[in-house]
Parts: sequence; structure tokens; C-alpha cells
Amino acid sequence: MKGEIDVLLAVALAALLARAVWRDLACRTISNRLNACVALLAPVSWYAAGLPLWPDVALQVGVALIAFALFAGAFALGMMGGGDVKLITALALWRVPLLPDDAMFAPLLSLLVVMALAGGALTLAMVIRHRWRNASGQPEIPYGVAIAVGALAAYGERYLNQFG
Repeated sequence: MKGEIDVLLAVALAALLARAVWRDLACRTISNRLNACVALLAPVSWYAAGLPLWPDVALQVGVALIAFALFAGAFALGMMGGGDVKLITALALWRVPLLPDDAMFAPLLSLLVVMALAGGALTLAMVIRHRWRNASGQPEIPYGVAIAVGALAAYGERYLNQFG
């Protein structure tokens, strides 16, 4: 039963991330409703992973709060949108089932590294596009795309890498 829940969670998360990418590209917003769906599915991922409330769920929530605080700072400095911050926080709640305990936060760290790399490439592409068109002002970066790439790489790795 937990295996089926795990697969359904992966499909649901991928669908929600695809929706976030589409909306961020279309109108540069990620809705609160979508972020709430990602966050509300996290407890199901905890159940599928068999996490006890103490200390594992408490640690997962604590890490999400730290991620929120750090990225809220980036929002305050005008470096990210509010929807981006909420999406990262919601994703930080997720626990990847079947990982050893010492790798509990590896998916979040992987998400952040891949997100940073994808965000850098995306920013470079958007700046080049902005200059190519001789547009005025600063280019708007749909950072939800980089967040989704990072999340899919981090949380989908166990499905995509069957040789590890």
C-alpha cells in the first residue's frame, strides 16, 4: 500500500510542479493554492516514509521553517518572488521514502544545488533574451522553473536512477 502511495505522490508532485512552471512562464506567479497543495501532500509523504512525529517530522518542519526564513530574506531583498519562497518551503516539507536516516535532508540539499545551477542558466538565458530584444528595465526571471527542475531532480532521482 505504501509503495502505491509513494508512486501516486511522485506523479502528483510532478503534475503540481509542471503546473507551477506553466503558470510562472505564463504570468510570473505561482499561486498560493498550488503551494498549499504541495505542502498538504507532505504529511502523506511522511506517512509513506514511515516517519515518527518525534524527531523526524519535527525536524522536517524545522528545516522547512529555516528554508522559509532564508528565502524570505531573498524575497525582502527583491531577489525572489513570494510564490517562489512558498514553493521552496512547501518542498522542504517533503520526505523521500526509503532513504536511510543519515540521508534525511539530502533531497533538500540536492534541490537547492540543482535549483541554483538551473536558476543561473535560466537567468543567463533571460538576460541574453532581454538584451537581444533591446528591452528596457530588468528582465523578470521565472524562478519557479529552476525550483521545479531542482525538485524533480532531487525527489525524482530514486525513480530516474535505477542503476544507483
